[in-house]
Amino acid sequence: MIVLAIFVSLFFVYALLSRRLEQTPVTAPIVFTAAGMLLFPTLEVLVRAGVNASIFLRLAEIGLVLLLFTDGSRTDPNGLRSIGKLPERLLSTGMLLTLLLGAVAARLVFPHLSIWEAGILAAILAPTDAGLGQVIVNSPRVPRRIREALQVEAGLNDGLSVPFLLFFMTLAAAKVEGGVASLLQFVVEQLGFGVAVGIGIGLIGGWCLDLANRRGWMDRSFQQIGVVALPLLCLVVSEMVGASMFIAAFVAGLAVQNRFKEAGKHSVEFAEEWGQLFNLSVFFLFGMLVVRSWPQFNQAFWVYAFLSLTVVRMIPVAIALIGTHLSSASVIFMGWFGPRGLASIVLGLVYLEQELELPGEPTIRIAVIVTVALSILLHGLSALPGIALYSRRISTLNASAAENQDVAA
Repeated sequence: MIVLAIFVSLFFVYALLSRRLEQTPVTAPIVFTAAGMLLFPTLEVLVRAGVNASIFLRLAEIGLVLLLFTDGSRTDPNGLRSIGKLPERLLSTGMLLTLLLGAVAARLVFPHLSIWEAGILAAILAPTDAGLGQVIVNSPRVPRRIREALQVEAGLNDGLSVPFLLFFMTLAAAKVEGGVASLLQFVVEQLGFGVAVGIGIGLIGGWCLDLANRRGWMDRSFQQIGVVALPLLCLVVSEMVGASMFIAAFVAGLAVQNRFKEAGKHSVEFAEEWGQLFNLSVFFLFGMLVVRSWPQFNQAFWVYAFLSLTVVRMIPVAIALIGTHLSSASVIFMGWFGPRGLASIVLGLVYLEQELELPGEPTIRIAVIVTVALSILLHGLSALPGIALYSRRISTLNASAAENQDVAA
């Protein structure tokens, strides 16, 4: 209860100063991660007693399940087409190259990792975090096309990373166990059941919400609660049948729109308000985890974190954007602002929860912690200066420039 009381008090104080802090480079993830780091010595006894083991994982899972459902429910194919092919390029060529380069960098920096362990690390760190980049996607100084492309990418790549992570985990476990029989079981249970659960809950839930709304059975104040109940139901049912709750939540978000068109609006409202409570609690506990793991940080981990945030992210983005006629300033801007945050924390916890006991598990764990911590700091502090510099660089572009087009050629 002490940890909870401190966190709620911090959340209240931050809410009071939120508008002031928005005008500074100090972001909410920086504040809550730093608070967790500073308070760890005081709360170390509680943390070592197991407070973080169960609560941290459950909060993180709930946060990502809600986030994935929100991403799915607000994904409109017409909206994607309205900003051209930038998201498609980032989520296809860009993401696949990010996974490849991330695994290659892992093998170079940590040669003791197997190919599949390197793939696990790359998949955990592949998704970007829209929350950490909120300053970017909300800034009118950044062209609409660039802002929305980054937002769509961050909204979808966490869901796309889950199958890759589960796939690499299965292959790594099969190699350790000396067989590949578990691969088929993985495909059926994690992916197949996950998709089935998501479609079922999304379609049935959307039909019920639409019926209740049309018949006037449901008070408008409860519409948001009804929508948010669906991803939580995905979490519970997925655990019962052994499916991936993350795949189920994302698919449910896509499916619910089929019958209840307002689902995206309500889920976004919840994510932007109460959802922040879950997300920032994860960063608070993550800060404690950073301090607890600090003695294990060495030069190799910092090297990999730097490569992950620069080369592994920026080269794939540059290649994916070839032919878009965007300026070099836009390519660099989009490449740099791909922060790692909540999704990587949760995917790392999901991997650890499986207890595969792979030889490279300690390396993967510390590499994820260092990379996310460095991203929270660097991307947070560079957001406002980066926007200012970028806006000056593109201020001379004419109206026909690629950045200013609503639809890509």
